[in-house]
Amino acid sequence: MDLRLIAGGGLAIGTAAAVAGAAKLFYRVIPRQDGMKVDISEMADAAQWEEYKKIITPRREELTAREHEEVSLISGDGLRLRANYFPCETPGKKVVLACHGYTSKGISDFAALSGFYLSRGYDCLIPDMRAHGESEGDYIGFGILDRFDCLDWIRWIVARCGNDVQIVLHGVSMGAATVLMVTGLAGLPENVKCITADCAFTSPYDVFAHILKRDYHLPPFPVMNITDMMCRQKAGYGFRDTSTLLAMQTNTIPILFVHGSKDNFVPTRMSYENYEACKAPKQLLIVEGAGHAASYYEDPERYEAVVDAFLSNWVK
Repeated sequence: MDLRLIAGGGLAIGTAAAVAGAAKLFYRVIPRQDGMKVDISEMADAAQWEEYKKIITPRREELTAREHEEVSLISGDGLRLRANYFPCETPGKKVVLACHGYTSKGISDFAALSGFYLSRGYDCLIPDMRAHGESEGDYIGFGILDRFDCLDWIRWIVARCGNDVQIVLHGVSMGAATVLMVTGLAGLPENVKCITADCAFTSPYDVFAHILKRDYHLPPFPVMNITDMMCRQKAGYGFRDTSTLLAMQTNTIPILFVHGSKDNFVPTRMSYENYEACKAPKQLLIVEGAGHAASYYEDPERYEAVVDAFLSNWVK
């Protein structure tokens, strides 16, 4: 997320400059941006991601070659959201709902990890989040809106697979914030047995404020406040309408929090904050040396072993 566009013009000083900077921030990160990808240098160095691709590319080819079904639903605000449903070889009553990160797609973020779940008897439902991939939407929800979509997908799984289906939620980055925030909604089916939240931010406000301070030494006020008002007017939500920390106060679902120790995009401290706020059974995995969204690729054997053990505690 390149915020250099908003760095100039004395944003911390003049009202006009602050409004202009806030508008640039809004239009840079909130509207649908199919042609944009997060700068890979924000997550890890490019050379390291070339190594990770050696894991991702063949597994993506294997996954997309599998028999699967393209499915969809209509969101509460009328968007058609699309997903791919991959049944395991011995379909049963276990499904993982996999939620991807900002500017990505479901298949992109879960090409590698889906094989882990499929081999352990889980069907995989991998949606494109609103305003991403094949799903409709003009504005990215940053978890605030996506939590409602996540609840819709959970209900879709129950309707398809039966009232005795066991559901695991697994999210990365924005998807991780989403699967944490959904626990704060009323009516969450008891079918959800546990959650893995990999590098979740606490709120969109917090992560944007972090980048302003880190890269440009700018305080949140007034840029973030103005951008927040614009988002509420145009996209229908505010950056602090809810947070993962608020959801954790009432959540009862066991959660495995994962984060890379070298994540400079979503600070590692945010998973520590989420972990401390969580009142339910919980576990924390910090992967040394991993950048943003890179924990699985940095140490896949340890990641899988920890998730395996975690699942065995909560899924029959």
